[in-house]
Amino acid sequence: MGTYLAQIKTARPAPITTPVLMYAVLLFFFGIALYLFGVALVIPRYLFGLDRVLYPISEGMVWYSGIPVTLGVGAAAFDLFVLLSRKRIDEPIRSEPLVDKRVTVALTAYNDEKSIGEAVKDFLASPFVRSLIVVSNASTDNTMQVALEAGALTVNEPRQGYGSCVCRCFQEALSHDETELIVLCEGDMTFRAADIEKLLAYAPHADIINGTRTVERLRAHTTQLSTLMYYGNVFVGKLLEAKHLGRSTLTDVGATYKLCRRDALQRLMPHLEPTINLEFNAYFLDRALAYGLSVVECPVTFHPRWGESKGGNVNNLRALTVGLRMMVGITTDWRLIK
Repeated sequence: MGTYLAQIKTARPAPITTPVLMYAVLLFFFGIALYLFGVALVIPRYLFGLDRVLYPISEGMVWYSGIPVTLGVGAAAFDLFVLLSRKRIDEPIRSEPLVDKRVTVALTAYNDEKSIGEAVKDFLASPFVRSLIVVSNASTDNTMQVALEAGALTVNEPRQGYGSCVCRCFQEALSHDETELIVLCEGDMTFRAADIEKLLAYAPHADIINGTRTVERLRAHTTQLSTLMYYGNVFVGKLLEAKHLGRSTLTDVGATYKLCRRDALQRLMPHLEPTINLEFNAYFLDRALAYGLSVVECPVTFHPRWGESKGGNVNNLRALTVGLRMMVGITTDWRLIK
């Protein structure tokens, strides 16, 4: 570790952080949307006899949609071929062997009595798990009792909201000064303990290993992750990647399975806002990259949920709302999302 830190502390030009590519992507898609809307106006023009009124509007949209498209393409090319070399941090490939591969696991849970017992048993059976904490987000069922009987340390977080629950998970895991590595997951059986070994394989190379559910054959097609949610996660992930161009490769901003180094998490915690709710995973990754932490994705398996979903995957409409709020948060640095 000392050699790695010594290498990256050598004098480097200050990297450019302006997210030009992110704005370029937004401009491009705004232009495409403007064009398609202008073309779609042909339907009411002829169906309702509104050609005289709507034709000038339709024509203007089609013609002027080329401006944001052209600006977007130009800005993207400028960022990729001119600015990217100043955005990439010239560091060696990080490789810090793990002294101890045991982890502290923290599971979020909200009315998960049907699944939490099996989830706790699954993780405690892993040879890599030293201790396990279940944080109940003010559950109204027997989640805490079932988790306790299965062998977990249990804590109740009275503030409703996924962000509050995750922050409490991190606080509790950090307070148990037992392991260098902390794993965050859910207690609904969508993720399994067997994938900890995969996360550990990537752990020498980054501060945060984020699970991704986007690899085919590693995800069941009967999960709550619909086609819209699947590709929506990829799109928002790429938008976040564009914001931090040259810093990480991101394909899934909604996965709740991740591994964090203790020292990195301690540095990041003061900068996290627990009032961010269902958008918290995207927010967490954004903040981590913004404060200089390294993030690497790891393919994990994704299974059908036990019990009823209460998060952003309830249905496509809710998922679309959460995805749009993620995009607003990413592009406004979360000033409008609380």
